[in-house]
Amino acid sequence: MVRFIEEITKTVEKETGNKSNTDVATAKKKVLQDLIINDGGGLINSWVDSMRACSPTHLKSLMKQSSWLTEHPSALDMFEEILHVSEGKQIVMFLDYDGTLSPIVDDPDRAFMSKKMRRTVRKLANCFPTAIVSGRCREKVYNFVKLTELYYAGSHGMDIKGPEQGGSKYKEDQSLLCQPATEFLPMVDEVYQKLIEKTRLTPGAKVENNKFCVSVHFRRVDEKNWSDLADQVRSVMKDYPKLRLTQGRKVLEVRPIIKWDKGKALEFLLESLGYANCTDVFPLYIGDDRTDEDAFKILRERRQGLGILVSKFPKETNASYSLQEPDEVMDFLQRLVEWKQLRSGA
Repeated sequence: MVRFIEEITKTVEKETGNKSNTDVATAKKKVLQDLIINDGGGLINSWVDSMRACSPTHLKSLMKQSSWLTEHPSALDMFEEILHVSEGKQIVMFLDYDGTLSPIVDDPDRAFMSKKMRRTVRKLANCFPTAIVSGRCREKVYNFVKLTELYYAGSHGMDIKGPEQGGSKYKEDQSLLCQPATEFLPMVDEVYQKLIEKTRLTPGAKVENNKFCVSVHFRRVDEKNWSDLADQVRSVMKDYPKLRLTQGRKVLEVRPIIKWDKGKALEFLLESLGYANCTDVFPLYIGDDRTDEDAFKILRERRQGLGILVSKFPKETNASYSLQEPDEVMDFLQRLVEWKQLRSGA
C-alpha cells in the first residue's frame, strides 16, 4: 500500500505543476480520501493489511529486537541519562491510557488500571504536572483513573479539561476546556448509530462512542472476518467526507477531518501550563499506540523532551526510548517520583 500511495503522490505532484505546497497537500489528501472511501473494494485488502500490521501478533520487522533496542533503548536502563538531559528543567508528564497505564484487554470496558498504578500516578502528579492523553472519551478515562489532580485529554486530544478545583498544585485554571471539534458531535453520533447497525452481525465487533470519535474494536473478531468488517465501515464512511479513518491497536477510529491530534493536545497543554515558549521545560510522553506518534513527532520537531514507546515488538517510531509493558511504565514512574522526592527532601 505504501508503494501505491507513493505512486499516487507522484502523479498528484506532476498534475499540480507549480502550485503552492498547500495546494499540492490538499490535492493529495483529496485523492487519497476519495480512494479510501469511494473505492468499492480495491483498498479493502489494503485496509486489512494495515489492520494486521497494527496487531502485535502480525508485526514482522526487518530489524532484529537487539538492533531496535540499540536505537530505542529501555528507558529504565537509560534512566540516569534521561535525568541528565532534563537537568534544570521542569518535567511535564503525558501518559496514554490503554496499553500504557492499563494492559490491553479483549473487552475495552474492562481496561482497569491496578491500584498500585493509580497510587503511582497520584504521586507522580504531586511531583510533576501530569496529563492523560487518550483516544477514549474523556469521561471514560476519568472513570478508569479517578484522580482529580490530572489534566485529561480524551478523543485523541479533542476534549481537554484541567484538574478539578484544588486538585492540582500547579497552574489551576479551572475554566480550562478545549473542544475544537464540537461542531462534529451530531455527525459523530449519527455515524456511531449507523456503525452499530452495520456491524451487529460481525461476531466480536464492538463499536464505542468516544464523543468526538468512534472506535470500532476488532480485537475479538476472527481474522477471516476483518475484510467484511472493513467493508462495513467503508460503506458508512463514504457518506461522510468530513470524517476520516485512522487505526490503532486492533481498533479502527472514525475522527473529524481537523488538524488536531495528540501532538496538538500536547502543545495546547504546555501552553495552558505557561510553558509555550519556555526552553526550561522537559515534556515526557509515554504511549503505545500509532496515534501517540503525533506527540512523539512534535517532541522531535521541538527538540524538547522525549517520547517513550511502550512495546514488546520492534516498531517504526519517533520515540527515543522504549518500555515493554505497563509494569515497566509503573517502575519508570516510581523511579521518577523517588528521584523527585529525594531532590525535594520529601
